[in-house]
Amino acid sequence: MALKDIQDEIIRLKKENDICILAHCYQSPDILEVADFVGDSFALSVSASKVTNKTVIMCGVRFMAETVKILSPDKKVILSNADAGCPMAEMMDKDLIKQVKEQYPDYTVVAYVNTTSELKTVCDVCVTSSSALKICKKIDNDKILFIPDKNLGAYIAKQLPEKEFKLLSGGCPTHARMSAENVKKAKAMHPDALFLVHPECVPEVVELADYVGSTTGIMDFAKNSDAKEFIIGTENSIVSHLQLECPDKMFYPLSKDLVCHNMKLTTIVDVLNCVKGIAGEEIILEKDVMDGARRCIDKMIELG
Repeated sequence: MALKDIQDEIIRLKKENDICILAHCYQSPDILEVADFVGDSFALSVSASKVTNKTVIMCGVRFMAETVKILSPDKKVILSNADAGCPMAEMMDKDLIKQVKEQYPDYTVVAYVNTTSELKTVCDVCVTSSSALKICKKIDNDKILFIPDKNLGAYIAKQLPEKEFKLLSGGCPTHARMSAENVKKAKAMHPDALFLVHPECVPEVVELADYVGSTTGIMDFAKNSDAKEFIIGTENSIVSHLQLECPDKMFYPLSKDLVCHNMKLTTIVDVLNCVKGIAGEEIILEKDVMDGARRCIDKMIELG
């Protein structure tokens, strides 16, 4: 089948079978074109909770599909590729954080949304990369245990010197492998380009940025900026998306190695097979896990 034929069949079947398709920004353009919603993980979950479709397919990674299920417990939620996980979300588990909480009982536990649903049950509040500063500022406690991403935590801690942060050694392997040398090399090659970076990168990279923000924040900044050249310090799919959306501007990857292999697992044929009902994995969560994780997410909505 030609790509256009596959896409047309997906669109036909999703309408016929009452399916909503979510696609994270890191997915390939052929998948984005058949999605009902495209964006960052939590925004996608919120969008899914507002539609009437009985089935939702998440083209992303497991923790994202779990969040969709938590916000839409009555919907059937399918992860498009069962092997698509998130190394950062899987770095820490419930038992580990329970032990850490015993060492720091007077700390508020702030969990980046990039965590498993089970881990969220022992945390106090979730944050996204775009809401983390606002929420941590609003927390009525000067002591914060921020998990799992130490780089995002360090970025927030630097802006809130009045609060005490405890950080654990976790983070996104893809973003964390970028170095200040990568930035200097990219800037030497493109001296007129602005450097836009995700706060999951290490502090010495973030410090060199002209803009720091979430994936959609980076995209919105580039689209609205008067500048014509940009170095993109997040997953390289964003470079290609911006090239397509802003053909009058130039976009360069910080490094050829800024690739999330888990995000790349989902293919357009996976999506086709999901709408046919012969692929993907249905997300099933125990009620106590959904209730505990929902409490953590509701606190984020309340504060942010």
